[in-house]
Amino acid sequence: MDAILAFLTVFTRPDLFALVAVGTFAGVYVGAIPGLSVTMAVSILISFTFSWDVLPAIALMIGIYMGGVYGGSRTAILLNIPGAPSAIATALDGYPMARRGQAGEAIGITTVMSFIGGFVGIVVLAVAAPFVSDFALSFQPRDYMLLAVLGLLLVGSLAGESLVKGIFCGALGLMLGSVGMDPLTYTERFTFELPLLQSGISFIAVMIGLFGVSEALSQLHDIDKAAVRQTIARIVPSWSTVRKHLPLSMQTSTLGVIIGALPGTGGDIAALMAYDHAKRVTRNPERQFGDGAIEGLVAPETANNAAVGGAFIPMMTLGIPGDAVTAIMIGALFIHGLNPGPMLMVEQPDMFWFIVGALVLANFCMLLFGLTGIKLFVKIVEMPRTVLVPLIMLLSIVGAYAVNNSITDVYWMLGFGVFGYFLKLYGYPLGPIILGVILSRLLDDNWRRAILSERGSLADFFIGMVTSPLSLVLFLSVIFIFISQTPPWKRWRLRREALRAKGDPARPAAAKTSEEKL
Repeated sequence: MDAILAFLTVFTRPDLFALVAVGTFAGVYVGAIPGLSVTMAVSILISFTFSWDVLPAIALMIGIYMGGVYGGSRTAILLNIPGAPSAIATALDGYPMARRGQAGEAIGITTVMSFIGGFVGIVVLAVAAPFVSDFALSFQPRDYMLLAVLGLLLVGSLAGESLVKGIFCGALGLMLGSVGMDPLTYTERFTFELPLLQSGISFIAVMIGLFGVSEALSQLHDIDKAAVRQTIARIVPSWSTVRKHLPLSMQTSTLGVIIGALPGTGGDIAALMAYDHAKRVTRNPERQFGDGAIEGLVAPETANNAAVGGAFIPMMTLGIPGDAVTAIMIGALFIHGLNPGPMLMVEQPDMFWFIVGALVLANFCMLLFGLTGIKLFVKIVEMPRTVLVPLIMLLSIVGAYAVNNSITDVYWMLGFGVFGYFLKLYGYPLGPIILGVILSRLLDDNWRRAILSERGSLADFFIGMVTSPLSLVLFLSVIFIFISQTPPWKRWRLRREALRAKGDPARPAAAKTSEEKL
């Protein structure tokens, strides 16, 4: 009974209800602006809410968190500038839809699927938090390393037509992520004795430059071309569309919860892994991935929003943050005299159920605010290119500067924008570069932690990999995905699909496509 009352507190108190709603609304639009991250917004809120009671402070932070994770998809779809790293995968198919005049449909699908993913994450948090936290704790450094390797193998999904070019770009991203001071030995790596490089290269500057500025420069080729008129006949996807993609959304939501519950990962890795999963399990999509496949929106958006509920699991049960935002929330709870972890669940279970209730309300507010104002928002895409290109450049500069209030990041962003333009010109994919930058630290740190834990013995490292059930499953997954990227495997798969389609007269199109590929 006490748990139910605590859950309903946020719905019965008008002040808490309003704070969650205002926070979600602000989060949607903060998340849509490149460079203005949810982490930054929540950290700023701590200073404003220092003198507040704990419930209003947490309610406002949860609203901004939930809205901000979703908000990054807006500019990813409309301008090909991910508002947050977790929206990188959304841009791959969302922006092609906008260029065909389907921006309203794309935003409607991402909103509904984000709601479904967020709901799944909250349910798992409420029902199975201790079990999932125990599973997350079973991950050792070598398991995190294998998870990073699994992520790197996504390069095949993001590489486009040329796997070789994708591998090159992924390796380049790994190198960019390694620039700066080594976190364990504090020696310089790839700095060339330049003080400018000692602190590393801002990932946000790289992302905005490669996606935003390169897109603005590419638009200059068609500066006099008329803008594509957007079709806004239907924003909310039909029930048949939702039902069709419900199995995929459940799979990627589960993946998002698990990845979100792993300390140090987050929604960006979950979204990229979900995108790769969708490419592997989707048979005969209406459009190819990278050209506006709806599955390419469903998978990352359900995963990154489900990761929100997943990130709260280790925070509430163990006092370990699942990502940067929950790390800040742990600090906020300490400031207000609470101690997140197992004792919080025992001594103050009401706080746990209040947070679950606030997440539920924020998820519904996200659905409401996400489906309103779309007709006005998509007017951005219909602007003349003489207005749109300067707008993209302005947003890119503001976003790059806002991260560290550093003009150096703006220079990096412009440099990578020009570099990204030439990469696109010659057919090099930009996604693998961002993938490499995201995973470089996760791979590097956990590889060395794993070796240190085995006292430098490679033999013990590999023995532990095959004797631990979790490590063995991850290792076999790496082997399988690596093999599935090879040309012989792809030829065998196409041949099998062609034979199966020939035996099924209901699928003549699939047979024809496979035979043409062969």
